[in-house]
Amino acid sequence: MAPFRKALVLAAVSATAIAAAGNASASSFSLRSGQSAQGLGLSFAGAASGGIGLGAMAWNPATITMFPGRNSQLNATYILPRAAFTSNDPQTLATAAALGLQPNSGNIGGNGAFVPASYTNFQVGDLYIGWTTGAPYGLSSKPDNPNFVGRLYNRSASIRTINVAPTIGWRVNDMLALGAAVQAQYIDISLKRALANGATSILEGDDIALGFRVGATLTPWEGATFGIGYRSAVEHDLEGTISQPGANLPINARLHLPDSITVGYSQRLGDRWTVHLGGEWTNWSVFDDIPIRLAANNAVIQTLSFQYRDSYYLSGGVEYAWNDRLTLRGGVAYEWSAVSDRVRTTIISDNDRLWLSAGFGYQLTEQLRLDGAYSHLFVKDAPVNLSPGSGNPSFAAPVVYRGEAEPSIDVVSVSLTYRWDRPQAATAVPGGVYKP
Repeated sequence: MAPFRKALVLAAVSATAIAAAGNASASSFSLRSGQSAQGLGLSFAGAASGGIGLGAMAWNPATITMFPGRNSQLNATYILPRAAFTSNDPQTLATAAALGLQPNSGNIGGNGAFVPASYTNFQVGDLYIGWTTGAPYGLSSKPDNPNFVGRLYNRSASIRTINVAPTIGWRVNDMLALGAAVQAQYIDISLKRALANGATSILEGDDIALGFRVGATLTPWEGATFGIGYRSAVEHDLEGTISQPGANLPINARLHLPDSITVGYSQRLGDRWTVHLGGEWTNWSVFDDIPIRLAANNAVIQTLSFQYRDSYYLSGGVEYAWNDRLTLRGGVAYEWSAVSDRVRTTIISDNDRLWLSAGFGYQLTEQLRLDGAYSHLFVKDAPVNLSPGSGNPSFAAPVVYRGEAEPSIDVVSVSLTYRWDRPQAATAVPGGVYKP
């Protein structure tokens, strides 16, 4: 196939992943689990050191240099969250009864969500170019019970993103590689809440903004790779409307999505075993108060208060090459959530969580690889206290609500990786974790 036609095919493969879906599977409303089937099987240990395959480009652009030749990967992930807010609090029960409403939400996560992602790279000597597509943030929250008293805070919430990142990497020498990427990110937000008269207030907005990623990998000895990646903050200037019966007002708001640092270490142990470690810090504390301003005069008509804290993620994983075709994976991780008990609302049941993961990789042909993975996330119970004196910045006194959810999340992911040239056409990275 001619190089130009190959480029068109690769672009089409990546374009199929430009869609967004909801249901948070990481701290707050980020979607870590939707980025890579290989990564999911390892609980994303080694994401910054290239241990999770081409998907590592989303964390550390320098890992693009670890995959010689010309490669494309298409991931498909299904995320199924379960959570329902229930309450036995006397004041909440009395308030709900007085309003003719009910204290329990029913499931707020819906029927789950499909999240696609894709990665492509080309090697040109010591230079590598490519791109990533995916949905790094997403949320879909809607109580099954339409008479839930918490509807005065949240009738439904939807956050959808599309992120496309052209990427370049340079292998400086056998030990060091550097990489960078430009992120173009689209976001669309819709927040609905019930008014006292039963009508609905709808806040909607969207925007496109730019950010960047930079990273490096180091291979100091045979079989070892250290990696570090930085993803910049992305500032969205949302434009949209706030509407309710009799009014439809143009608004704008600045949404500051966090930057993050990811580190990783991958080590081959003989011909069959590889171990991976990872850590991530995300600057969620920048996600604080968001003033909603009228477009006409810039006056603040509403403030969304989140006041999140920074989140942390630690992971470990192992791979075992059963034979030349089959690789087995397992991983464990723990994540400290950005959402504390003080600021949690009925929009999201996020809390600290334990990840347990398993996966496999199978080399179907010399050029085509199939990967699959499953993770279960054990999320701590998520209490909500929307009442006077609770300190919750979202409490605006429409109704007192004290309750708790018992969340859990199941994630299934598959991917296909295709190498467009023959594996013999390029040399594997010295000391890297790449396996043809």
